[in-house]
Amino acid sequence: MQAILGVIFHFFGGFASGSFYIPYKKVKGWAWESYWIVGGIFSWLIVPPLAAYLTIPNFSAIISSTNGSILWLTYFFGVLWGIGGLTYGLGVRYLGVSLGSSIILGLCMVLGSILPSIYFDFFPQAGKDTFTMFLQTDWGRMVLLGLLVCVLGIVICGRAGMMKEKEMKTDITDPHGMEVKTEYKFGLGLFVGIVSGVLSACFNFGIEAGKPMADAANAIWKAANPAETGNFLFQNNVTYVIVLWGGLTTNFIWCMVLNARNKSFGDYTNKTTPLLKNYIFSALAGTTWFLQFFFYGMGESKMGNGASSWILHMAFIILIANVWGLILKEWKGVSRKTLVTVLVGIVTIILSVLIVGYGNSIKG
Repeated sequence: MQAILGVIFHFFGGFASGSFYIPYKKVKGWAWESYWIVGGIFSWLIVPPLAAYLTIPNFSAIISSTNGSILWLTYFFGVLWGIGGLTYGLGVRYLGVSLGSSIILGLCMVLGSILPSIYFDFFPQAGKDTFTMFLQTDWGRMVLLGLLVCVLGIVICGRAGMMKEKEMKTDITDPHGMEVKTEYKFGLGLFVGIVSGVLSACFNFGIEAGKPMADAANAIWKAANPAETGNFLFQNNVTYVIVLWGGLTTNFIWCMVLNARNKSFGDYTNKTTPLLKNYIFSALAGTTWFLQFFFYGMGESKMGNGASSWILHMAFIILIANVWGLILKEWKGVSRKTLVTVLVGIVTIILSVLIVGYGNSIKG
């Protein structure tokens, strides 16, 4: 039952992540950097502490009592994750949206799920699953199988996207709806894609680095609720505050640079645009973006290990994004072969979710 609840929570998180960019499509007359940072202020600065305040009593005391080295490491991984997100655009520029996304998301999923468990092989911690456990247990091997199946699904969806780009021969957009100028440079694109994939996985590293804060929140909750046998659903909300400060830092700096370069600072006060609607839709997009990790934390508290949670999180993001593409008729006009290919990719990712969920259900 715990594994089922974990999968459901991760679905909600994936749905939020795969859907957050839709409100941005309603923003009129603003440059990308303007609506991105307005939404980001809600995603990374306003909503996280609000969520922590509503779910964790006196969360600020947990942060202030945490060792400085833990706070800085958690923040640092947030900064690296922010850089990974920004280099995503370069990856798809040099490789194309479909191939670039497949490489970056695939690496983000694999490294984000595997590297922490390898770290815990060398530096064991109570309650943390190691890579050796995944190799030596039936449930662990099942989770790894689910990971491999999901990577296969990403490859198939990427292949379908490349087929679509070739058939449609129109302007292409990235998952945020931003038009991409493709300039195929495979070697450079592969390098940038690998860097982006590695750095994007740092969000999960940040969650692991800040785990002492989550553990403190969990201990306080258990002391207040001695009859409860499970873990605190919202324990990670305190960790997100620090990780997302790091993401805000890199995104804010880059958006300000783009505002200056593109002379778009005037967007924020331009009365010829629907200012109120633009702020509301950007805030809605930013809040929806944060909900992915709000539900991620709930899912991880039920799944019991970070690797499975990260795999399911990434799987649902990719799954929902592709389903939205079908609903919004982004695949209209493609050949039957291309449509069948993307559907096979979606079904493969769904299969991977079932495999990972089953692996956790048989964990002793």
